[in-house]
Amino acid sequence: MKNRRRIAGLLVALLSVIGRGEKFECVHRSAPNWQREVLVLGFMGGRNRPDDPRYGVGRFRQRLLAMNLPCLGVETVANDKREQAFESVRSAFDRNHDGQIDADERESTRLILYGQSFGGAAVVKFARQLKAAGIPVMLTVEVDAVGRDDQVIPANVGAAANLFQNDGMVHGPSRIRAEDPRLTEIIGNFQFHYRDSTIEISDLPWHKRVFEQSHVRMDRDPAVWRKVEELILTTLDRNGWCAPS
Repeated sequence: MKNRRRIAGLLVALLSVIGRGEKFECVHRSAPNWQREVLVLGFMGGRNRPDDPRYGVGRFRQRLLAMNLPCLGVETVANDKREQAFESVRSAFDRNHDGQIDADERESTRLILYGQSFGGAAVVKFARQLKAAGIPVMLTVEVDAVGRDDQVIPANVGAAANLFQNDGMVHGPSRIRAEDPRLTEIIGNFQFHYRDSTIEISDLPWHKRVFEQSHVRMDRDPAVWRKVEELILTTLDRNGWCAPS
């Protein structure tokens, strides 16, 4: 199973470089983070532009902004730009503007991470990077994550969820687990099915249609992103943040 997932990851990596000549911004931001209490940071799959509405993370960003939650900062970032993601976190929670997140600021950090495909794997890698810096994460959500070592959730994460399918060669892990179950709640591993799906993908590049049918259909599935939304809003509500204006 591990070898199949590694092969699948290599296949996605190979196919994603086909459009490498395309230029795009690596980060897409909402209103200034210093005005927000909670940052929701999404990692794009493949080499997708952070504002590309053809892909789930880009569409979900638009959905979050349309909800008009005044305490919420919303950003999307390319999955290979974790240093830029770290700068976004620092910018959001360095409230005394001294260039770092000090102990008091770490205690008040309110951060949610989600991502699809390579972006799902980047969520876990970035959470580990934040753990090394002593920065907590409220929630991580992986959507059909493709990568290595993306199944163990680090102990600085309060809660985590995994959405996956295994109908195609390219698919996410069927199970995630907590590095320390005392500190991290695994909300669930939620499976979706696409063998008989009619979700439209004809506008996507040919290599995605041929080699990643179930993977990209999951990215297009409204039920998947309703679940992501439910997970995020439940986390916010549980902690008493972000009532709609």
